[in-house]
Amino acid sequence: MKDKVGKKDPYTQLTDYFMANCDAEEGTMMGFKCLRYKGQFFASQEPKTGALIIKVPQAAVTELINSGAASPFSPNGRTFKEWASIKDFDESSGKLYLNMALAFVKLKKQ
Repeated sequence: MKDKVGKKDPYTQLTDYFMANCDAEEGTMMGFKCLRYKGQFFASQEPKTGALIIKVPQAAVTELINSGAASPFSPNGRTFKEWASIKDFDESSGKLYLNMALAFVKLKKQ
């Protein structure tokens, strides 16, 4: 998505980067656009809030929540243990979060 001056939002910049450089593919998850690696979902954006949603180990989710960087991802009241919702991110911090999520799904694929 682009803003009024034609600049892409951080999530779109991140998806473009990860699809071009990290073998990520675009898909959908629960009706949301998402990023996948070899069929495994690892990131998405909540359309209503714009929050970055990442899949990471449960311990990392807990750490992100305890630090105040994230909140639980709980669509329809069900909390996903390996997913965190990050409201405040930019392209730089988003790359760190997505690299963490990508590394996690790559480990699970082995």
